[in-house]
Amino acid sequence: MTIPALDHAAGGYSLPHAYWMARAAALATLDQDGLQAQASAWGFDRVRYFESTHRMPFPIEDTQAYVMADDQMIIVGFRGTEVAKIRDWLTDVDTPPVPGPADTGFVHYGFHQALQSVYPQIRDTVVDFRDHGQSLWFTGHSLGAALAMLAGARLYLEQPRLLAHGIYTFGQPRTCERLLAAAHNKAFADRCYRFVNNNDIVPHLPPEPAYTHVDALRYFDADGRLHHAMPLLATLQDRAKGVAIDLLAPETDAIKDHHLPNYIAALEKNITATP
Repeated sequence: MTIPALDHAAGGYSLPHAYWMARAAALATLDQDGLQAQASAWGFDRVRYFESTHRMPFPIEDTQAYVMADDQMIIVGFRGTEVAKIRDWLTDVDTPPVPGPADTGFVHYGFHQALQSVYPQIRDTVVDFRDHGQSLWFTGHSLGAALAMLAGARLYLEQPRLLAHGIYTFGQPRTCERLLAAAHNKAFADRCYRFVNNNDIVPHLPPEPAYTHVDALRYFDADGRLHHAMPLLATLQDRAKGVAIDLLAPETDAIKDHHLPNYIAALEKNITATP
């Protein structure tokens, strides 16, 4: 099977749509001109680019995001960050949690600050662009994955009529505690998909039990096959296999598996393997 073009009328989960959401997450790394050109090539006629001027109190860059739209679909994408930077940031045990969206549960302080620096503009843009009842999608990788999940949750919890059709995240860290995760899972049942690539280190941070993951997991094993669920023992065996395969690689398996191009390649492999 070849990868179909982006379906602007998509309304639910599919592997091709996940592939395009991963590609859309990658667009957040472009500068404004590059984003405009790529959005136009994909058929989106309205684009707004956001970059905060508020310096985060952590070793990461400023938040960068975009909203692009046509008459059928709106996509909100957030940029990720380097593994070394987010790992140092998320292992800081002195970082306090703060109240989550609409005072629902708690979130990591750094995620809250990063999102807040661009959220008002993103919310206003979504409201402005949504003039034909378009479907609404959030996507991001790494730090951007956490922000995509939080932005979708905040938009819904503060304005329930703006429930997103889907949130696709890739290499997402643990973002919130259990109360907010439960509220998110209830609102976004069959709407949120959290992709994890084998030994990717970032989904294991920050440490439990203070923070947890939202549903629903989509796991790529060491051979790149996609699973909707993996028993704990099978997961541990698969992660050991991934380490063994990449034993002589120039960077560790935990870092290599985090790179967004490897998520995109795994999605492409699963799509093209489908009869």
